[in-house]
Amino acid sequence: MPMNHAEFVIRDVRVFDGEEVVERATVHVRGGLIEGISTQFDSADEVEVVDGRGKTLLPGLIDSHTHAQPPSLEDALLFGVTTELDMFSCPEWMDGQRRDAAERNDLADVRSASIGATVLGGHPSMMIGTYFAEQYPVVTSLQDASAFVGARVAEGADYIKLLIDDGTSLGHDSPTLSEDVARTIVNAAHDHGKMAVAHVTSLAGAEQALRAGVNGLVHIFFDRPPTDEIIAQALDAGVFITPTLSTVGSLASDIDGTHLADDDRARPLIPAPWRENLCQCWHLGSPGSLDHAIEATRRMHEAGLDILAGTDAASIGVVGTAHGVSMHGELELLVRAGLSPVQALRAATSLPARRFGLHDRGRIAPGLQADLLLVEGDPTQEITATLSIAGIWRRGDKLSRARRDSAGPSKIGQPAV
Repeated sequence: MPMNHAEFVIRDVRVFDGEEVVERATVHVRGGLIEGISTQFDSADEVEVVDGRGKTLLPGLIDSHTHAQPPSLEDALLFGVTTELDMFSCPEWMDGQRRDAAERNDLADVRSASIGATVLGGHPSMMIGTYFAEQYPVVTSLQDASAFVGARVAEGADYIKLLIDDGTSLGHDSPTLSEDVARTIVNAAHDHGKMAVAHVTSLAGAEQALRAGVNGLVHIFFDRPPTDEIIAQALDAGVFITPTLSTVGSLASDIDGTHLADDDRARPLIPAPWRENLCQCWHLGSPGSLDHAIEATRRMHEAGLDILAGTDAASIGVVGTAHGVSMHGELELLVRAGLSPVQALRAATSLPARRFGLHDRGRIAPGLQADLLLVEGDPTQEITATLSIAGIWRRGDKLSRARRDSAGPSKIGQPAV
């Protein structure tokens, strides 16, 4: 970690600490860490003072589902996403990004599943054809499932991802992992001390993943409305859900990120190629529906399951998204799905930190990393205020937000899953 000796206070600010709201407080930062939170401030202290009046201070946001090919982590941080949880990558670019994130404070931090477990011809290989077969290992049998997990752990995977998707939600058939193979992968992950998370898009796929023992679903199913049985099954399993409603909207409906791309608070910071990607949707549908996804998220939340905020922003294949800015749209969709603004903010801060074992972040509390987002207004009442960004700090270093020239989404290499 880079040394940071800066000391400052953010004074008279509303604080959402990752769990609760403190209406007026002063937050003291020193050496890249949160020194303390108090309602008192000695103006004689010779430290930099940031005026927080009329503003809200949040923990840096955690996007719980991305595909972080460079320059994704720089794009993310520009919009207050200080950590990305990558759900499919390869050491070719992830190793370098991990090193950069450890040494630099001008890009978001990252954790990764490395390469996800799928079968030849299964998702996402049908999206990028022979390139996938040439670049990524697949699981071919029950016998090689454990070895696949071992290879991912050796690559540095923080958790193991399975792709359980027979294509029915988007109106096509594709091969997928069998339940026996999925269970073997999950057991192998747990033997290595790793969580196992599953890509699913259908209710049947979600049922299979839960029977296999996964720790979380990193999409919500959207082929049909939720049933009482799947809610009970998820509760019994104690899983978390990352719905990725932004992606479901762009795949199965006519919901894209145009309103974000056109927002004056965001437009100057979005390179043209990413703006183009934000403003597209595939509307594959048949039988997939954003309404099904919203209803499933609502009922899972009402049942007491942890809902995490994730966008599925990727460098290829996921239209309607862009790193960083899409998190703000995802928070809006979570509120549409029945979460209160405070609950949606928890879904992007303390809950993913707890679920993914990131014990040094996700909260504003003494001793934790000073990954901070300062916004105008009160997003605990009006969630769209998260985009009114007044300041971003990564490990106590303030980010200079300026428009960057960027190539935008890559045309090859990163699958959308």
